[in-house]
Amino acid sequence: MLPELADLPEGDDHLREQRLSSTLAHSGRFLQVMHDEVRLPDGSASYREYIVHPGAVMVVPILDDGRLLLERQYRYPHHRAFIEFPAGKIDAGEAGITCGVRELFEETGCTATEWACAGELRNAIAYSDERIEIWFARGLTVGERRLDEGEFLDVFAASEQQLSDWIRDGEVTDAKTMIALLWIQQWRAGRWDLSWKSADDWGAVR
Repeated sequence: MLPELADLPEGDDHLREQRLSSTLAHSGRFLQVMHDEVRLPDGSASYREYIVHPGAVMVVPILDDGRLLLERQYRYPHHRAFIEFPAGKIDAGEAGITCGVRELFEETGCTATEWACAGELRNAIAYSDERIEIWFARGLTVGERRLDEGEFLDVFAASEQQLSDWIRDGEVTDAKTMIALLWIQQWRAGRWDLSWKSADDWGAVR
């Protein structure tokens, strides 16, 4: 019989790995690859290779009619385009809400009157320290977008049901977008709460 969570040992000290050394294996324009020597809980030695990432923000924009604003963008590692929510890298020292406001405007041309933080996700815990903050945006005003140099993407609207169907059928496989749908469904069903405030009240820096 499998134990319940309450029956497991308290804390996680018995699972921790101790870093013995750390070597920078590769340094790119915004990603670094580390090679660390570690001591395992049983005293033996091993290694860990992982990507150091500055963090990112995903924005879930909700139109007044309830539809969702999505993007289609080419992702080179997979050599194909993906449907996903707007997202972008957090600059050094930047607050997540500031990044979210900037990315929503640059990629879609939209501004939002209300924002809500839905927490964060860790999308590659075995080989990266990347964390993605999840922000919802509503009360959208559409303007002219300002894509970064070298950035190309399509922007379109879809219903929650359409997104759900695409995920079911394997047309949408982006992890953060799939997590966003879970949040949308739980929030609209009244099971999960979101606290809505203006970007300024969240501390956004313009």
